[in-house]
Amino acid sequence: MDPYSSGQFNQFQQMPPMQPPKTNGKAITALVLGILSLMIPYVGFILGIIAIVLASLAFKEIRQRNEGGKGLAVGGLVCGIIGTALYGIIILIVVLALIAVGASESYYDVLSTIPNWNVA
Repeated sequence: MDPYSSGQFNQFQQMPPMQPPKTNGKAITALVLGILSLMIPYVGFILGIIAIVLASLAFKEIRQRNEGGKGLAVGGLVCGIIGTALYGIIILIVVLALIAVGASESYYDVLSTIPNWNVA
């Protein structure tokens, strides 16, 4: 048998090319909702909370299934936290301002002191 014959080399099979790991869908969704929580006023508070929850679930799935997208989940978590905190502070300031204005008696006194000018 000739060691240089082509029959000997056909016994080995080629390895299929390595494919990158699948990206976790919840990580992508968390990033999108996290960015939207920063951009959309008033609804951003709710979107930020949803982004935080989805990012937490994505971290768990990425560890269990060896998927990709950990950076996307981190980005979604950070944007969700910032969006939730930002709009939470804004909502708190608005509520406190409304309470302060509603509780003050001087607000009604100021309105009653406006002069009534009769232009003839």
